[in-house]
Amino acid sequence: MQARSALFDLYGDHLRSRGGRAPVSALVRLLAPLGIAAPAVRQAVSRMVRQGWLTPVGQPRAGTRYALTDRAVRRLDDAAVRIYRTRAAGWDGRWHLLVTSPVRARTARERLEAGLRFLGYARLAGTTWIAPRPSGEVEGLLAAAGVHSDSFLAGEPTDPKALARRAWDLDALGAAYRDWLADARTLLDGTQDAERDDETAYALRSRLVHEWRKFLFTDPGLPRSLLPDDWPGDEAAAYFDTHAARLHPAATRFVDACLAPPGGT
Repeated sequence: MQARSALFDLYGDHLRSRGGRAPVSALVRLLAPLGIAAPAVRQAVSRMVRQGWLTPVGQPRAGTRYALTDRAVRRLDDAAVRIYRTRAAGWDGRWHLLVTSPVRARTARERLEAGLRFLGYARLAGTTWIAPRPSGEVEGLLAAAGVHSDSFLAGEPTDPKALARRAWDLDALGAAYRDWLADARTLLDGTQDAERDDETAYALRSRLVHEWRKFLFTDPGLPRSLLPDDWPGDEAAAYFDTHAARLHPAATRFVDACLAPPGGT
C-alpha cells in the first residue's frame, strides 16, 4: 500500500466525515498500522498539496492541519457513492457519448485516458468514449487537459448488453471480482473477534477498503440490467458490505483516539 493511496482512503473513509482535516502527527499515527513510515507520510502529504488535493490550514494552538480542497471533496464524495453503491440503481437507457479532440503527447494522452476510465468511460472507437451516465467531473478533466469535446446523450441501442460487452471487458472484470473475493476471505479468515482490538480492526478494514477501492479504476458502475445474471460483483459487494460494517465501530474508535489532542479525551 502506497502512502498517497492510503491517505486518499483515510480521508475518504474516515476524515471526510470529521471535517476533512488532520495534523501530520495524526496522519502518521493512522498510517503506522498499515506499515507506512512517517517520512513516506510527510512526503505524500507534500505531494498531495502540490497536486491540489490538500491545503494547509493553520489553527490557533492547534498547529497546521491538512484539509481537503473542494476538488478533493468532490472526488471523494463521488468515490464514496461508487464504493458503497448509494446512487439510485435506475437507468433511463441513455448513454453519454464524448468525442474528444486528439491528444498528441503520449504522457498527456495516457493521463487523460486514465482519468476518463476512472470516471466510468470506455473507449468505443478512436476518440469516442461512452459511459452509462454523465460524470460531473468530466468537463473539468477535459478542460484541465486542454481537450475539446462534443457531448451527446444517445438513446438505447437494439442490444445494450452487447454494447456494454463491446466497450468493457466484462469477463476480465468478473474474474477480478472473483480474485478479490478469494483474497478478502483469506485476509479476514478467523478475524471474527478482530473488532475487540481497535487497531487490528482498523488495519483490516483499511486493507479491505483499499483493495475494493481499486475497482473505481476498472468498474464503470454499469446498470445491473447490462450485466450477466450470475455477475460475480454481486457476491463480492455483499461480502465487502458485511465485513466493512462489522469492522467499522472498532476502526472508528481507533481513528478517534488518533485524532484526539495529546492529553485529551
